[in-house]
Amino acid sequence: MEFLLKLEEVLKKRKQDLPEKSYTAELFRDGLDRILKKVGEEAGEVIIAAKNSNEKELIHEVADLVFHLEVLLVEKGLSLSLISKELEKRHS
Repeated sequence: MEFLLKLEEVLKKRKQDLPEKSYTAELFRDGLDRILKKVGEEAGEVIIAAKNSNEKELIHEVADLVFHLEVLLVEKGLSLSLISKELEKRHS
């Protein structure tokens, strides 16, 4: 979880600075529709990888999905800590 929080900070900085040669900055420049498209694509790839029963592929695709979900959260001004608190609330 610690790395995900570090990644969130990197994503916030990329959104703020919008460096020229950054895939993440490109997503932020292109806006919400592009980010949502990537989340949808990655979710579909997770489903396919899970059905293929290939652990390495599934880990790779879940990592892609988590990354793009983090980009979405940053775009919407939300954080992983809010998600964590919601999950805690549901399971306490």
